[in-house]
Amino acid sequence: MRFIIQRDQLMESIQHVMRAISARVTIPILSGIKIEATTAGIKLTGSDSDISIESFIPKEEDGIVHVEEIEAGSVVVQAKYFPDIIRKLPLKTVEIMTDENDQVTIRSGGAEFHLNGQDTVEYPQLPVLHTENSFEIKSDVLKDLIKQTVFAVSTVETRPILTGVNMKLEDDFLHFVATDSHRLASRKLPMEATSDQINFTSVVIPGKSLSELNKILEDSEEKISISVTENQILFQTNHLYFLSRLLDGNYPETSRLIPDQSKTIVYAKTKELLQAIDRASLLAKENRNNVVKLQTKENNQLEITSNTPEVGEVVEGLSTVGKEGEDLKISFSAKYMIDALRIIEEEQVKIEFTGAMRPFIIRPMDNNYILQLILPVRTY
Repeated sequence: MRFIIQRDQLMESIQHVMRAISARVTIPILSGIKIEATTAGIKLTGSDSDISIESFIPKEEDGIVHVEEIEAGSVVVQAKYFPDIIRKLPLKTVEIMTDENDQVTIRSGGAEFHLNGQDTVEYPQLPVLHTENSFEIKSDVLKDLIKQTVFAVSTVETRPILTGVNMKLEDDFLHFVATDSHRLASRKLPMEATSDQINFTSVVIPGKSLSELNKILEDSEEKISISVTENQILFQTNHLYFLSRLLDGNYPETSRLIPDQSKTIVYAKTKELLQAIDRASLLAKENRNNVVKLQTKENNQLEITSNTPEVGEVVEGLSTVGKEGEDLKISFSAKYMIDALRIIEEEQVKIEFTGAMRPFIIRPMDNNYILQLILPVRTY
């Protein structure tokens, strides 16, 4: 194998596939990066059995040459050293070649490295998914779906199913839902054209997989194909192949948690409320739940307070856009509220309360496709 490649292109692909490579692998060869050279270009692969990522660098694209003098072949290089070597090379182009003993030579300017490689025969073949269950959405839309839900997955393994995001198709909507049983994040997307041909109803994607995918995806209108099988999901663009296992088990029926009526509704400016709760949380860090209290007052005022006896207290008054219904006192985790408000890009939010000890709902004022739910904390 031999080729000459643009260093920056190669580095970008390396960074993508490294997201799938773990220090703790059951199959030793998976601690390496697989490099394949073909007449079409260079393919890099990283995998830890749960996630597999392939990144393709075409020989030429839009009249720009990325790879030259390709002699086909393949090798597995050590992921521990290869990225740092490429990053620190002196020139913008790199020559990479292997000999019959899988010794890898890397040249750039006056620098020359020799690395021990491994035969790709040992490297597990990635499955080719044959499925009718495929649909497409734009890259930037998928990034939004992930960003607006994945933060609410559980970080403890006591209920493994809650460490994932539930993706389901129903009533011509694609739903993403995440919950850790103390809060819930939901986002839905209208999908008129495709749902007739798809027959999967509900799958659970590991939160870790979606977080890694989100870091790789570009904020663009490029289409991403999503394919679902019984135990795997594939996200595919022209140059990226991201395969993840799915979590086993049934996701809880979360729609029952969402109250269908409210006793108090508060309308507020998203940014002002977020900043006020952020300030109140400064003195709430000492107590276990990072708790702040919210109380409605006359003339559409809110009072946000936090009190940690050994630290001190903070009291802040905030003018809201409006209030309907009964007066209310409620306590909740500042962190959960900050997380929920951060993902809302609209200027105003609507918060619906059904009582001091009942879950409450946060939505953007004019967008019913986003919903956040938080369970309150008992403090009195």
